[in-house]
Amino acid sequence: MSGHNKWSTIKHKKGAMDARRGQIFTKLIKEIMVAARMGSGDPSSNPRLRSAIQDAKAENMPKDKIEKAIKKGTGELEGVYYEEITYEGYGPGGAAVLVDSLTDNKNRTVADIRHIFGKRGGNLGESGCVAWMFEKKGYIAIEKKAIEEDALMEIALNAGADDVRSDEDNFEVVTAPDEFESVKKALDEAAVTYTEAEITMLPKTVSNLEGKEAEQMVKLMEALEDCDDVQKVYTNADIPEDIVANMG
Repeated sequence: MSGHNKWSTIKHKKGAMDARRGQIFTKLIKEIMVAARMGSGDPSSNPRLRSAIQDAKAENMPKDKIEKAIKKGTGELEGVYYEEITYEGYGPGGAAVLVDSLTDNKNRTVADIRHIFGKRGGNLGESGCVAWMFEKKGYIAIEKKAIEEDALMEIALNAGADDVRSDEDNFEVVTAPDEFESVKKALDEAAVTYTEAEITMLPKTVSNLEGKEAEQMVKLMEALEDCDDVQKVYTNADIPEDIVANMG
């Protein structure tokens, strides 16, 4: 599987992740609450909250749910206090895994995540064991049929993108986190349709998996994302296309 945002690409092709709307809403509400608490309840001055609201609207979350989550985050309404914790570990074949969580019970969350790693052929590691293998970047994926490469490069690079890459099916626009919104805005203004747009953790190098290890890795990532306390999962695993298709 070509491309740089490996797990995101796998999910997109497999088409089976986060199928339960209730689970999606729960995770989005947590992110909105934490974003409002860490910054402010005004999305115009809080990029993280603005992004969370956009994600919620993309999933057709009702406006009243979004507003209620913001008020819980700012303290206008009583709400649960969620703590941000990133866990690190290794999947089958030694592939690196990062797990972003929002939790109101650290003991429960670490026990759940450790159990998932162990059951799916991986192991939970210590803080710092794999984080150095990733970089925080803005990432935008665009199908090749949506725009010519030269036109995309002109728009993206002029707006502050670091790079425009390509794989078999997509162009990938990579930005510094601070430049993500300006690049995304430039693409919106040019009416360029994208399939993914997010601040993510991109692997510096990839770990090529085959056969049973590749299948186990997909199952590990799915199980982690099904955990209620987990918000996002990242890996440097490179999974062959045919294995993803057979599992889909």
